[in-house]
Amino acid sequence: MDNIEKFYKNKNVFITGHTGFKGSWLVSVLLMFGANITGYSLNDSKRKNYNRFLNYKKVNNIYGDILDLEKLKKSIRKNKPSIIFHLAAQPLVAESYKNPLKTIQTNLIGTTNLMEIVRTQKQKGLKSLVIITSDKCYLNREIKRGYKENDILGGDDPYSASKAAAEMAFNSFRKSFFLKNKRIGLATARAGNVIGGGDWSKDRLIPDCIRTIIKKENLVIRSPSATRPWQHVLEPIYGYLILGKKLYKKPTIYSGSWNFGPKSNQTKNVKTVAEIVMKIVDKKRKIKIVFKKGDFKESTLLKLNSNKANKKLRWKTEWTMNNSIRQAALWYDCYLNKKDTKKMTQSQINNYFNKK
Repeated sequence: MDNIEKFYKNKNVFITGHTGFKGSWLVSVLLMFGANITGYSLNDSKRKNYNRFLNYKKVNNIYGDILDLEKLKKSIRKNKPSIIFHLAAQPLVAESYKNPLKTIQTNLIGTTNLMEIVRTQKQKGLKSLVIITSDKCYLNREIKRGYKENDILGGDDPYSASKAAAEMAFNSFRKSFFLKNKRIGLATARAGNVIGGGDWSKDRLIPDCIRTIIKKENLVIRSPSATRPWQHVLEPIYGYLILGKKLYKKPTIYSGSWNFGPKSNQTKNVKTVAEIVMKIVDKKRKIKIVFKKGDFKESTLLKLNSNKANKKLRWKTEWTMNNSIRQAALWYDCYLNKKDTKKMTQSQINNYFNKK
């Protein structure tokens, strides 16, 4: 951990979507590293959870829309970041069916806004831009080997299409404007299904488990046999941090797209994950798990090939899939028992990075 911690200490870091699930964890890690953080997010319901998640007063919090080009531009210019992590997004497949236009605007135009600012402002101190997209940017052909960074992009639902489109926009900007620019490194990061405490999104498995306990309802599972590249949120965050550092030091070598997923031999289906979580958080076994076909199509097999990040970034998952699920469940168990989730968050971060 020492090298990555020393690198980020006192660095000016700008994070979009900083009040979201992954954003809150990224902020927590960077605060521990001693970075100077400016966050830019919507002033919405996520802010309440974010405020409970960490000491938000240590962060320069700016509330605005990623689609507000002028406000975003002024915020970046004023705070002079050396590294930007872009996480602001509409992150849900189900929501994309309800609001396809908003999903595409946020995920495509929002990302393009940020790249346009980086292209035109030409701040001397800015060295790295890491854009977080999704494993769902790939055209899903349910292949067993796992998707590689050069596989075909696509998407049958509005969310997946918006992420594929953002990747295509990134590629066009990089090749059109940044190939000869040796000063700024740009990359996209595609992570698998990320789990961990503090995620309250609808239609996500573990948050749904917790809501059923709170509401004392049955847990309804749509696709029990579907497998996903489950990994704890700290795994890809560590990958993003390595990537930000590498882009800063050698932008031409590390610019491009990167996968961050669990080891290929670790798989769990939805039913198994739900059972592991409920065993920890529902000790009295009051909640019944029922299966019901979903209202929209979902892939049954989704897998990433992370060989590129393993070899070139020397990144690999630290926790087994079983431990990742367990750590996520323990955070929510802490929440349900009204214990200090801030301490739990810091404990899990320390436990993870002390092994590095």
